Amino acid sequence: MRITFVLPTLALTGGMRVLSIYTQILQQRGHTICIVSTPHERPTLMQQLRSVVRGKGWEPAQARGPSHFDRIDVESRVTETYRPITDRDVPDADIIMATWWETAEWVSKLSPSKGAKVYFLQHYEAFDYTPKARVDATWRLPMHKIAVAKWLEDKARDEFGNLSVSLVPPTVDTTQFYDPRSRSGQPRGKQSVPTVGMYYSIAPWKGCALAIEAFNLAAKRIPNLRLVAFGSGETAPPDLLQHNIEYYKIPSQDELKELYSKCDAWLFASQTEGFGLPILEAMACGTPVIGTPAGAAPELLAGGGGILVKPEDPQDMAKAIEQICQLSDAEWRAMSETALDTVIHYTWEDATDIFEAALYTAVERQPQLTDKLYK
Repeated sequence: MRITFVLPTLALTGGMRVLSIYTQILQQRGHTICIVSTPHERPTLMQQLRSVVRGKGWEPAQARGPSHFDRIDVESRVTETYRPITDRDVPDADIIMATWWETAEWVSKLSPSKGAKVYFLQHYEAFDYTPKARVDATWRLPMHKIAVAKWLEDKARDEFGNLSVSLVPPTVDTTQFYDPRSRSGQPRGKQSVPTVGMYYSIAPWKGCALAIEAFNLAAKRIPNLRLVAFGSGETAPPDLLQHNIEYYKIPSQDELKELYSKCDAWLFASQTEGFGLPILEAMACGTPVIGTPAGAAPELLAGGGGILVKPEDPQDMAKAIEQICQLSDAEWRAMSETALDTVIHYTWEDATDIFEAALYTAVERQPQLTDKLYK
């Protein structure tokens, strides 16, 4: 098939990592992929004036940054400015896929020759900075939907009346995420110093304040408890710069497995997530996860590879930290093995099989959906 992915500005996001992996495998299977995206949006005059007033000067137009597609030999078209994608920007194809609410608006207006219209749902994107009414309208568009998590599939069907939805969970590359000691035949046990880890972000919905508060509560009862944290560019705040805390700024992809593997448990404290790839990354390294019920956490932790805690409840997360740190080495190894088993039996080839089948379903349903879209 000829497949076009319509993306916003290319970047190093988890969602684009997923699509880059599908791109690579689909091309190996003989499909032709084209990536169409936009450059960074130029700052408005008001934003420029605010920057000058704050002493930061006139902001230059941002060049395209790195993305997960950089390492793949794939056709990539970038519009000359940030604007809606139109027919002239995309090739004729069998499938054209929207990957974000704004791109769904664009794709819905393209002619049928551009392919069967598919909407890849990796989150419900009605954030504080997005127009909820427009986001909701895209979920009602008569496109075949592919959802990465059960809660998104349920939302599409139950709240927006979508009867054409495929559930295609992502997975994790176990050649990238693994416990380094396992490759040298050394069985992994508990840390000599009890250690938990977390991803730090300034985005409030990532729940970092909850994770830090839970750590501080648990540390009162586990005096030598250590926290390992990493971030994607932000400077660590004062509450991370204290005794028994290690902070890593922008670690390389290769370093991530080392950080996950240094921990007895990984804290996943998000208020909302589309899926929650860090859960899989930690589990692939044999690290149990203590998670809030966001994204796919309820399904991923149901088998016993971690502990599901109450949302926005630092006391409950602190209790889970204590519970894992107080396990015997044999009990912890059993939980670690369960976490690993959750990941290793579902590969990217398996995920691509389901993703590919969903694309064929979209082509089969295209006449019916096109009638709804253009009538």
